[in-house]
Amino acid sequence: MRIGLYPGTFDPITLGHIDIISRATLMVDRLVIGCAINRDKGPLFSLEERVAMIEAECAAMSETTGTEIVVHPFENLLIDCARDVGAQIIIRGLRAVADFEYEFQMVGMNRALDSSVETVFLMAEAKHQAIASKLVKEIARLDGDVSKFVTPAVHDALKARFARR
Repeated sequence: MRIGLYPGTFDPITLGHIDIISRATLMVDRLVIGCAINRDKGPLFSLEERVAMIEAECAAMSETTGTEIVVHPFENLLIDCARDVGAQIIIRGLRAVADFEYEFQMVGMNRALDSSVETVFLMAEAKHQAIASKLVKEIARLDGDVSKFVTPAVHDALKARFARR
C-alpha cells in the first residue's frame, strides 16, 4: 500500500490545500493529512476545529477517488510523523520560488534523518498560487471577501470567528 503524508497547519484549509490533496489522492492508496499542532504559530482555529474542517472538506473526495484520507494531528518532527503513519512519501505543495528554497532545505534535512522517505512536490494550480492561509485570515479579519480562496463552510467559520472578536 502506498501511503503519502501531506503535512501543514491548515489554519484554515484553503482551496489551494484542497487542490493539492485531490491531486495527491491520484498518487497514493492512503493519504494522511498531517495537521501540525504548531503552538508557535498561534493558530486562529483550535486543533480540533482544524481537524474537523479538513475531515469535512475531504469526506466526499475520499469517496469519489477511492483513496483513504485520514487526518493525523502531530507535534513531532515531520520525518517522525511520516514513520509513525507508515508514509513512504511526503507531499508538499509549492506556490512560488520562495517556497522551493525553504522546502529544498527541508528535503535535505529529512533525507539525512531518513533516506527511505521521499518528498514529492506538487505545484499549486495557477489560480491557487497566491492563496496562503495567513493572507486569507488577514483578509477575513479586515472583513474582506475570501470566498474565492476557501470553501463555503470554511468561509462561514472565518466569518463567525472574526464576528466574535
